[in-house]
Amino acid sequence: MYRTIENGNINEKLVGQKVKIIGWVAKKRDLGGLTFVDLRDRSGIVQVLINEGVARPDIRNEYIIQIEGVVTLKEVPNKNLKTGKVEVVASKVTLINKAKNPPLIIADETDALEDVRLKYRYLDLRRKVLQDKLIARAKITKVTREFLDNEGFIEIETPILTKSTPGGARDYLIPSRLNPGTFYALAQSPQIYKQLLMIGGLEKYYQIARCFRDEDLRSDRQPDFTQIDIETSFFTYEEVLDLNERLLQKIFKEVKGYDLKLPLPRLTYHEAVENYGSDKPDLRFDLKIRDLSKVLSNEEYFKAKEDVRGLIINDPTNILSRKTLDELNLIVKQHGLNFLGVLKYDGTAFSGSLAKNITSSHAEVAEALGLAANDVVLLGFDAPLARILSALGAVRKELGVRFNLIDENAYSCLWVDSFPLFSYDPETRRFASEHHPFTQPKEEDIAKLATAPEEVLSYAYDIVINGYEAGGGSMRIYDQDLQNRIFEILGLSEKEIEYLFGFFIEALKYGTPPHGGIAFGLDRLTMILTGTDDIRDVIAFPKNLKGASLMSGEPSKVSNLQLDELYIKINTGKDGGEE
Repeated sequence: MYRTIENGNINEKLVGQKVKIIGWVAKKRDLGGLTFVDLRDRSGIVQVLINEGVARPDIRNEYIIQIEGVVTLKEVPNKNLKTGKVEVVASKVTLINKAKNPPLIIADETDALEDVRLKYRYLDLRRKVLQDKLIARAKITKVTREFLDNEGFIEIETPILTKSTPGGARDYLIPSRLNPGTFYALAQSPQIYKQLLMIGGLEKYYQIARCFRDEDLRSDRQPDFTQIDIETSFFTYEEVLDLNERLLQKIFKEVKGYDLKLPLPRLTYHEAVENYGSDKPDLRFDLKIRDLSKVLSNEEYFKAKEDVRGLIINDPTNILSRKTLDELNLIVKQHGLNFLGVLKYDGTAFSGSLAKNITSSHAEVAEALGLAANDVVLLGFDAPLARILSALGAVRKELGVRFNLIDENAYSCLWVDSFPLFSYDPETRRFASEHHPFTQPKEEDIAKLATAPEEVLSYAYDIVINGYEAGGGSMRIYDQDLQNRIFEILGLSEKEIEYLFGFFIEALKYGTPPHGGIAFGLDRLTMILTGTDDIRDVIAFPKNLKGASLMSGEPSKVSNLQLDELYIKINTGKDGGEE
């Protein structure tokens, strides 16, 4: 037996008892004949005292040692440790394994660069801050399974090797050795399969599903990720949202001890974008985009401007300095806005880049805008409305940080729904599905499919937490004729429909039930609940922003023999030459 108790569970109730413990040496201090060791396992750290007369091996950081000894009270407790009131006085010390000097500090606070942490991920994982995040992730999946099992759902696995079909991202393709020249795709999601399960009469399905998307990466996105995938039959729109609200409420309570109040607030897509410049607004602070077109229409400079939107914030300490405003201008340019207009009001007059364009009484304009002394108006205009709103939405987020408006201990959970069914690409002159082609249009908008597809709204919904899209879903099309009309609007020919979705269209003909579902991003949900803004912190072995593993070296080249078996040749030349 290596141990009788885990290190983090030793407390003052065990004083006088003999224990056997094991773990990694987190720190060693030699004081004359006495040696103090902080011994770490997954449960925590306990201090070990090795007196001068006790035989001991060479002890260094990250060596694994076993201690036999007696629990005693410390003269001076360590308030920073859960076990800080006690220590183990060793009677026997056994070396279990040695370790090289680690290339990073293994502690919650480490000075290691991210590339070093990713290369030596197995060492980085010894840090409690990361272990706690992975434990929270495990709790989320445990609570999810318990909740859905109690609601009568069945956990069912769907294929990872699937057919390549048009989706929201590029597929990862897998060549088939047994069928030369053909490819599988790694599943971007179980979307079609879970709908087929509803056709199959399973009625209530869920899965902790692995998904794969070949898309550009960022701090909240990985090439392979995990979804909490849920699908239901014979549920109304309201029942689907109610089910998932109650699931979220249970997750928040069990994982964070946080009481999530239901029902969750809702915003339509248009309300979210108009007021916050984003379909995933962070409502932990109340700063809305305002339509200032009418208020400023008497000013000659603004008369010809169709859309003028603005943010108004009080700035008595001049947080919005020239340097900060220059930085905000860089942000709006990234969103297609040429510049950010500024009006600063001191209580009597305006200053700022647009002050010279206010020819009316400054006091009257300020009154019309509802300004107080030290208010700053940040204006967007001279661009399509979508760009203006997007740019001001990005500025709004930045202001929330710079003005310390965000309560980091609060959670803002809401539904954003009534998304447009389609988006339109003027370059290709084609419609694309805003979510996916199986999303149910709103009943009152179905007639518009023939006349104004761009105006059709859908029964699609996203769950937004603290400004992140934590999950999304929709009610599904269950009528084959309606599904074919959607495919036609998307510009798919009968031949393309048959090739890409023929098996699914055939299945819809056999009594498809009304159904709908959702997929929560498990990684992103864990990221939010554990207070990090980097999704790699909640994945055991993540990739970097280039989609590569610095630890194990993938993606990597393979042998010519492997390529020959798959009938593949690698083209690396810029002129099309083969290597």
